[in-house]
Amino acid sequence: MERTGLYAGTFDPITNGHLDVLEAAARICDRVVVAIGIHPGKKPLFEAAERKAMIEKASASIARAYKVKVEVVTFDGLVIAAARKAKATLLIRGLRDGTDFDYEMQMSGMNGEMDAKIQTVFIPATPATRHITGTLVRQIAAMGGDVTKFVPDFVGKKLAQISRK
Repeated sequence: MERTGLYAGTFDPITNGHLDVLEAAARICDRVVVAIGIHPGKKPLFEAAERKAMIEKASASIARAYKVKVEVVTFDGLVIAAARKAKATLLIRGLRDGTDFDYEMQMSGMNGEMDAKIQTVFIPATPATRHITGTLVRQIAAMGGDVTKFVPDFVGKKLAQISRK
């Protein structure tokens, strides 16, 4: 049986922290579906198609290295519904700190009640990426700061172009 994990987030933009979690997921899954959440009330920096292209480019080397299928989709409802649609058996959730843990434990409980067949797997961030958040990356880039340590090179270039406008 193929082990499929769904890794959901906004990925605005994809960061080295996201890639850290994705790489760990590639070690335990045969297929990882990266699900970009689309929320009508939020105004992302990058459109969904741009985020999808960035994730596909950034994840290609992970897919090759671990011989795992990585697919990128969008969704606009519940994560558990996106997991069902992707035929996922695992929900992949990255944890940076205790605040993430508390929130994710609540979500895991709710998702487990909605579909007990889909297991949540927590992947702790490595010390090298624990501090990285998409929000901080966007803020640093918007103020002209150097984000090259926090994102893939091509994402850093896109952020620099936007901040110069």
